[in-house]
Amino acid sequence: MSEPTQETKVAVIGAGPAGYAAAFRCADLGLKTTLIDPEANPGGVCLYRGCIPSKALLHVAEVLQTSRDAADWGLTFEPPTIDLDRLRGWKEEVVTGLTSGLGQLTRMRKVNQIRGTARFKDAHNLVVQPESGESLTLKCEFAVIATGSKPVMIPGMPEDSNRLWTSREALSLPEIPKSLLIVGGGYIGLEMGTVYAALGSEVTVVEMTSGLLPGADRSLVRPLAKRLKSAFRGVRLDTRVSGAKETNNGLEVTLEAKGKKTTETFEIVLVAVGRQPFTQGLNLDKAGVKLNDAGFVRVDEQRRTTADNVFAIGDVAGQPMLAHKGTHEGTTVAEIIAGRKLSFAPRAIPAVVFTQPEIAWCGLTESQAKEKKVAHQVLSFPWGASGRARTLGFSDGITRLIVSADSGVVLGVGIVGPNAGELISEGTLAVELGAYAEDLAHTIHPHPTLSETLMESAEQFEGLSTHTVRR
Repeated sequence: MSEPTQETKVAVIGAGPAGYAAAFRCADLGLKTTLIDPEANPGGVCLYRGCIPSKALLHVAEVLQTSRDAADWGLTFEPPTIDLDRLRGWKEEVVTGLTSGLGQLTRMRKVNQIRGTARFKDAHNLVVQPESGESLTLKCEFAVIATGSKPVMIPGMPEDSNRLWTSREALSLPEIPKSLLIVGGGYIGLEMGTVYAALGSEVTVVEMTSGLLPGADRSLVRPLAKRLKSAFRGVRLDTRVSGAKETNNGLEVTLEAKGKKTTETFEIVLVAVGRQPFTQGLNLDKAGVKLNDAGFVRVDEQRRTTADNVFAIGDVAGQPMLAHKGTHEGTTVAEIIAGRKLSFAPRAIPAVVFTQPEIAWCGLTESQAKEKKVAHQVLSFPWGASGRARTLGFSDGITRLIVSADSGVVLGVGIVGPNAGELISEGTLAVELGAYAEDLAHTIHPHPTLSETLMESAEQFEGLSTHTVRR
């Protein structure tokens, strides 16, 4: 007996920030849309096991750290009592509230949601396996691949050990380990380290390169690295993990640095060396969809794959692997499917590391400007000269503009300090619109705020900053 068949205009595989954004916009544009995902509601890794639960826990870490820092201001609190069960419950309440809300929006838009998985028969036919019941064939005019990514593991690790975590286990808060080794000094590792250090773990980070957050400018990383020296038990650069074995006391890890091997035992080891695109089981070859050398789905500026009617968005379509980039790709693809002439060509995609302090940047970094030999000028404003930063007890922050040396057009922005993730949007808008430093300098910013640091950085293009002096 042949499989039952359904028809749809657009089939979206994966309901993360990229997938549900594409499905919702398609539905808003009047296109019959089917959304396929294993979860009961949209959200993907970001909402269930990534961006949202991590930020909930980072907020807790910030409150804990603020209570400790308050001693410098004359306020002393009793050490907090951590109710781990309640903390887990609150985190899940946040996640459930958001994902159930997305489920409601799915129904309100009349998107046909199927809880299950899908694979290609060919470019216009999918085999869909619902969570329960028999499989069906879904005929579609257009398909959108939005299957996201998964953590990268490193060889030589006992992957069947419950002492070996990825970000998924770390965010589920199974325990607060006494000693925690984090393998990888990128944003995932440092954010998780911030959480567990605040909760009471002795955190050690190892990074195989010579600096934390390899993609960020060193000037932005320095204030964070300074803070982490006191928050973490240790930060070891130019160090790699070559193996581990389970013992009665934890995982005995072999570390290599400068040609020497040492072993140390940690209660828990968290591997946070990055993520890789998830394409397993999709049968992409049957649809004529090809991957690039890095394993991402090959796409053009419209996010169209090597099959004309199939698109790919989000983590599976390439760097940067950020939720907001995927969301924008999703809405762009929906508009293209609806017949509008668009392409995905942003001038700037902001990146934020939600540590303490936060780091955010967009557009051209200083190191990129040097590598590309772009004639540029760096306009830097120290937060020690910011009244608002002083009242927050953090004067180590920096706001930096990368501008064209000739015209003063804003090419990039970098910020380190509290609320950098909120402040970067003004910088992103400036880069996207091709604004001049003069535009930012002549925009009246409220006082006293951290946003003034963008204005005062911009004023330096003509050497006229009120609170700094050109040397």
